[in-house]
Amino acid sequence: MSDLTHLDEHGAARMVDVGAKPSTARRAVASGRIRMTDQALEALTQGSGPKGDALAAARIAGIMAAKRTGDLIPLCHPLSLDAVTVDLTVEGDAIRATATASLTGRTGVEMEAMTAVSVALLTLYDMGKAVDRAMVIEDVRLIAKSGGKSGDWREQP
Repeated sequence: MSDLTHLDEHGAARMVDVGAKPSTARRAVASGRIRMTDQALEALTQGSGPKGDALAAARIAGIMAAKRTGDLIPLCHPLSLDAVTVDLTVEGDAIRATATASLTGRTGVEMEAMTAVSVALLTLYDMGKAVDRAMVIEDVRLIAKSGGKSGDWREQP
């Protein structure tokens, strides 16, 4: 259990103490996608769905979610983010969300990037469910991170 940073020596949950860690520039990129019918894809990308401009709503929702990650996920530190972006691109029968979060601080922003992606995709589902309730959210994952004691990491192809 000693490798799990959010558990103490007795296996109880704890928030990691980052007070003594130096502040460094940190960045994380996460990605995920939502598959759907052609009809739903057209409605969401053209803004012709019943709820309006889904892509704009998803971008804003993702950014807002990243800012609230510490409230949503137990034991995550509330962070003062320097920047968050959420990009949405069409990939065949899906929309891919890619989020980048960055700050200068004592702890990483991986959870913020993945939360941004997850909520952006959930927003697309909500905006398009009247057209396609069978949409599938998939492949949410960390793509890359930089900074901090563990240094840089990138997903292997």
